[in-house]
Amino acid sequence: MFHRVRPWIDRDFAPNRLLEIAPEFLDAVLTRLAALGFDIVSLDAALGGMGEERQRPFAVLTFDDGYRDTRDLALPILEKHRAPFTMYVTTGFAERTARLWWVELEEAIRRLPQVKIEIGGTKLVLPSATAAEKSAAFAEISRRLRGVSEDALLDAIGELVASAGVESAALVDALCLDWAGIEAMARNDLCTIGVHTLTHPRLAKLDEAAMRHELAESRRLVEARIGKPAAHLAYPIGSRAVAGERECKAAASLGFASAVTTRPGMIFAQHATRRTALPRLSINGNWQSLDFVEILLSGVPFALWNKGRVA
Repeated sequence: MFHRVRPWIDRDFAPNRLLEIAPEFLDAVLTRLAALGFDIVSLDAALGGMGEERQRPFAVLTFDDGYRDTRDLALPILEKHRAPFTMYVTTGFAERTARLWWVELEEAIRRLPQVKIEIGGTKLVLPSATAAEKSAAFAEISRRLRGVSEDALLDAIGELVASAGVESAALVDALCLDWAGIEAMARNDLCTIGVHTLTHPRLAKLDEAAMRHELAESRRLVEARIGKPAAHLAYPIGSRAVAGERECKAAASLGFASAVTTRPGMIFAQHATRRTALPRLSINGNWQSLDFVEILLSGVPFALWNKGRVA
């Protein structure tokens, strides 16, 4: 699982750094995968062989959200390695109607010497003059936002970014591909376009009808734009708390061939019956270490974290 790929810009306050890696690290990861004997395969190829005995390990590369740098910086590296990949797009980002609220929060705190925000009826006043204070403020606000509805989250951050002079739409326009960019990516023979909902919500916070609408309508829009099926889904945020059994069953009933979570783990034969609850290995920008990637590829950490559970 990848998100952003761009050269590192040195800064003391970077709470979303875990979502970005440097282009040279992506290149190094793909080189290491080949050296370790991994076949990099498309998602369709992986699903087609799921449950079968394999002679060699395989990896599927996925990029979430639909960032411009997936095209501008990651794609040349993927083409160099002839590595197929899936790019999951949020239709609201392509249309400039959804919000990158975690980026908004970072940018607002970066600009403000003091953060004033109301979350769930509680007013917070947090210092943010130093990098350490800004990091603490980001962590505290993020923690409190977990307990509120989607509308309350967006309202709270919306008021904060307005006070900081951050333009939400401008952030999306600067960072995300528009439909023309997505359609061009869909024509690349290495790229599979997947679905990442309409607005990138925490699906568990929505009622059943709204949740199913996010999945079904985003797929309809993507397919209408790219002119081919978009059978694969990535749940926004994707943890068990926001993408649970209800969401996995809905994805299956709506006919998605697969759906990926952010739950850490490797793919096993048992996932053949759990195709809408697939785990992923996150390549995290906080630790750009090939040795650590190799440890994760062994599967040992996931066996420990998941207490032996594989599906």
